Amino acid sequence: MSALRDALRDLPDAVFGDVLESDGEYLVVLDLPGVRGDTVDVSATRGRLRIEARREKDVPREFRYLRENRALFLDADLPLPPDASADGATGTVEKGVLSLRLPKRDRGGETRIPIEGDDAGNGTGGGSDAGVDADTDTDTDAGTDADAGNASNGSVSDS
Repeated sequence: MSALRDALRDLPDAVFGDVLESDGEYLVVLDLPGVRGDTVDVSATRGRLRIEARREKDVPREFRYLRENRALFLDADLPLPPDASADGATGTVEKGVLSLRLPKRDRGGETRIPIEGDDAGNGTGGGSDAGVDADTDTDTDAGTDADAGNASNGSVSDS
């Protein structure tokens, strides 16, 4: 999450941002003065949060800008925390404050990964891989079976 905090520091001076965390989600809050819901576009792709926002100003016709201090067009690309998910994320804009709720991915318990292979080997773990390598070096099935048997007896060649 430190990458997201660092990225918020790099936002324009007119934008203030906070990141909050609960057990189940992150809350990203950005102050975007003058921005409305229809002038903000937020998307998440490949672990990045992309925010584009603009403030539209109504200036009376008889006036022109001598100086503009708070022009706002935000085009930000922020890293998401590793356990944040865009699935089920929601966002709101109220009075120029964008709030994004990003649920955390479910971190289940340990998952065992089944490994298929020869149980009769000597524990080298290379029996089935050596059989595949031997198959590419011989043209007959009998040669493959013999080579695979040799591999499980410890004669694994480095290819």
